[in-house]
Amino acid sequence: MRYAVEKTEKYTIFQLNEEKLTSVIAPDLKSELVKLNAEGVKNIILDMSPVKYTDSSGLSSILVGNRLCENEQGLFVLCGPSEHVLKLIKISQLDTVLNILPTIEESIDAVFLHDIESNLKDEEKRS
Repeated sequence: MRYAVEKTEKYTIFQLNEEKLTSVIAPDLKSELVKLNAEGVKNIILDMSPVKYTDSSGLSSILVGNRLCENEQGLFVLCGPSEHVLKLIKISQLDTVLNILPTIEESIDAVFLHDIESNLKDEEKRS
């Protein structure tokens, strides 16, 4: 599996540099997402812009990433999915579960907004 990872203090961008996210690659993607989570990463931006096709096993690996981030009160953002990938997500009704944004910049903004909202909620609980 070809990919690139860019880590910052608040988030990690994981760019999948493959045209197809299928049962051949999905287990590797799941493993990498689990590793990031184990390292303490709670906000992951999965850049899918190079991916032209996915199947159900690919969607399953995406859902694993989403669940891992949610469990840590973080945010998982699916960024730049192709028309085909987006169509499959909508058919599967996962567009109601996943945070999907068109660009890296919007995804980063969403992570910062999520952090601000989480901090405000924490402050309300303490007062």
